[in-house]
Amino acid sequence: MMSNRIITISREFGSGGRTIGRMVAERLGIPCYDHELIDKITEESGLLKTFVESNAEDIQGGWFAMITGRDFYGHSLQDDLYLAQAKVIRELADKESCVIVGRSADCILAEQGNVLTVFIHASIEKRAERARTQYGLKIDDPESFLKEKDKRRKAYYQLYCDRKWGATQNYHVALDSGELGLERCAQIIASLY
Repeated sequence: MMSNRIITISREFGSGGRTIGRMVAERLGIPCYDHELIDKITEESGLLKTFVESNAEDIQGGWFAMITGRDFYGHSLQDDLYLAQAKVIRELADKESCVIVGRSADCILAEQGNVLTVFIHASIEKRAERARTQYGLKIDDPESFLKEKDKRRKAYYQLYCDRKWGATQNYHVALDSGELGLERCAQIIASLY
């Protein structure tokens, strides 16, 4: 059993989970890993950084791409990416207490002790507004975009974790950032640490 304390934050796109993760880490004085994982995973896997950035949390092209992108033995580059990602996340958890945002960290660390798993969600309207104002998303139908992004995350999570992404029984805490606000969510998570 590891002695480091880890917080994993899974989130719906546009819910502010990344920001909440950074706020929690700052409050606790521990590192937060999100985009920082990209370089580590790229180094571990030997895959192109652009591939890692595009495929580390969801399935591009949906299930069809997962089926057609496999070799004779059923193996894919996506599998290599997931294995490298899992290795990097386990190494970080062994090395230090930290917050890890996304990348199926809750599933990867499920068998380890001292892990608090959190899921951040919000209404589609509040996520669409955040995507417009915070991320500068300029698309005609942001709600469809968000639903598609979440659909790809769900498919990825189910493929590699064999459980349902966003199902409350898979997390210690589920918080509605649209109702509670980012600061209150960060405060609650930090208080549970």
